[in-house]
Amino acid sequence: MKESMDKQVAYLEFVNRENSFHHHRYDDDMHQFELLRNGDMRSVEETKKIMDSGEVGHLSDDPVRNMLYLDICHITLCTRFAIEGGMDAEKAYNASDLFIRRCDRANTYGELYDLHLEVTEYFTKQAAAAQRSTVYSRPVIRCMDYIQLHLHENISVGELAEMVGLNRSYLSVLFGREVGLTLTGYVIHKRLETAENMLKYSDMRLSEISDILHFSSYSHFARTFRKYYNTSPKEYRDRNFRKASIAG
Repeated sequence: MKESMDKQVAYLEFVNRENSFHHHRYDDDMHQFELLRNGDMRSVEETKKIMDSGEVGHLSDDPVRNMLYLDICHITLCTRFAIEGGMDAEKAYNASDLFIRRCDRANTYGELYDLHLEVTEYFTKQAAAAQRSTVYSRPVIRCMDYIQLHLHENISVGELAEMVGLNRSYLSVLFGREVGLTLTGYVIHKRLETAENMLKYSDMRLSEISDILHFSSYSHFARTFRKYYNTSPKEYRDRNFRKASIAG
């Protein structure tokens, strides 16, 4: 049986190569789920980009059935990553069951495609809500959302204060009291959290990661990363690169 499967896999690789087909990159696949786990709504954009890339799996010759299988696989992974993001496991599994039942009732490719994106959006929002189980005030939530979407830009306390319509000093005190971090500390925390994922799931150069996340220099990035993780970015990547979160 093993030999037969190995031959089938080898043949499929040959056919795909001859037809210039390849699956989307593992790093891209993991990126959408890392965003989901972090409650980052960019996960929906990433999922749509993968679905529209023409590089999804060929699981059936029938387009509708193929989409059905892709949806079921996607629901399973979204459920797992949402739980890792803090969503209640029983609620996540119940939602998974309901989504799969909706897949079973769907009759068209369009229905299943839309459901694929809906699943991503639902579980991402659930993960985000779980991570905000502490009640934050509206200004603090708006700051958190803005920071998450602008990690690649300069973020100043003054800009955030102006955005939420509060005095800079008052916002700093409010944010520190509710979150337990200064605004600057929270920005660093989110940048390092993102850097951690990029080191694990992308093959970007370390200097590129530093630049993208708006550190003043690579040495600043490396120094800050070591302070929080007690290791260098290179050492962290060497230990964790492409270790699937779904393993084990």
